[in-house]
Amino acid sequence: MSEQDKKTLPCDEMLVAFIDGELDAAQSAEIERFINADESVAERVELLSRSDLPYTEAFAPLLTAAPAAKLNAMLAAIPPSKPQGASASGMNRRGFLAAAAACLVAGIAIDRGIIEVNRSVTKPDESAEWRAVVAEYLGLYTTDTLGAPAGDRAAQVAQLDQVGSKLGMVLTPETVAVPGADFRRAQLLEYDGKPLAQIAYLDPDDGPMALCIVPWQAGAKEPDMEQRHGMNVVYWSNATHAFMLIGHSTADRLKTMADGVRARLAT
Repeated sequence: MSEQDKKTLPCDEMLVAFIDGELDAAQSAEIERFINADESVAERVELLSRSDLPYTEAFAPLLTAAPAAKLNAMLAAIPPSKPQGASASGMNRRGFLAAAAACLVAGIAIDRGIIEVNRSVTKPDESAEWRAVVAEYLGLYTTDTLGAPAGDRAAQVAQLDQVGSKLGMVLTPETVAVPGADFRRAQLLEYDGKPLAQIAYLDPDDGPMALCIVPWQAGAKEPDMEQRHGMNVVYWSNATHAFMLIGHSTADRLKTMADGVRARLAT
């Protein structure tokens, strides 16, 4: 057997799949070639073929220590394959090897797998989700995007009235004013089937900025801060709506702006 072949000897998982008849013709032929060429592979196949080996007893301590409920939930999501070569205990040899391998790496692979499964089966934090969508959208804005003037006060009132009516709010140029940033437009978007208001501003120093509002039923929350797509975000909610002010301004400056807007919207 060549040195290259020795480096690519089949693993136990492949050998057990071969024994259980789960490989295709080409793969089976390759395993048979290894068996004929390498005595150690042949001996390993013989050992794995002994159906009376106490697999259950051997792996019982590992299986007991494993997070069984979480593993079962993960495995339940995998489409079942046609059972072959089941042992007397009801689990085939490949299943025992897979379980043992999973238990041995429980501190790393299982934890990571459980995190990913939990992410996929649990509902994401809706508050964080809508902010992420807004941040990604605003991240595409440049100074040129908001270069057009906003129009006179009457035009601003008309835009805010249209947006506010969908949200069940009264919005005026004064209540949504952000000192140091110029109002550019108010537009109605949609998130998760609900209206999402975006009031866009252009800051001469820091560029695009936006105040965004969505209907909310998760209760009031005091202002908090985070960073998304290189921008600072101040977000809060009251009994009926959630708000976020996002832009490239410093955290302190953005918080001061958000405090002012929040106070005016609350009156």
